[in-house]
Amino acid sequence: MTNLKVENPVSRFHDAYIERSDKETDESIAVEESDFLNESITHLKKHKAEFIYVESKWFDVIGVDSMSVEIDDVFGTYDVMLGLKLKKKAENFIKEYLDQQLKESEFKYNLIFNQQDGLWDLNFKLELVENFNENSSIGDTLATIYQFLFKLVQFAEEK
Repeated sequence: MTNLKVENPVSRFHDAYIERSDKETDESIAVEESDFLNESITHLKKHKAEFIYVESKWFDVIGVDSMSVEIDDVFGTYDVMLGLKLKKKAENFIKEYLDQQLKESEFKYNLIFNQQDGLWDLNFKLELVENFNENSSIGDTLATIYQFLFKLVQFAEEK
């Protein structure tokens, strides 16, 4: 059993697989080492043509297969995209949590159940997540997203 308590939430991602890829072609630009976690999340605004793809053993704990973060080409917002391993019948609870937690916006999230792989395809705007700060490092941002998703899964499973 994985110990869920960690002193520094960013340390969860020190052994994560982190890849920067081209948004247009999905071709890999670079596989990053853990020191990339110290970079500012604004790296994505400086490199709008790329996205960050992350896999972590910690995602298994919350039922996330992997996650990508990028800048939306039209609105310039940070978008998080992932596959969530919750049962199809959890839809109302997932939506209830997202509606409660994400700050008001015309577009908060997109949630679609993918029949082929049995995952919820979830996209949401990172700016709407409590405690997100554009001045944060990539590691701190991943920790914020992780905490948000951990609480979402906990909420859905308690219902």
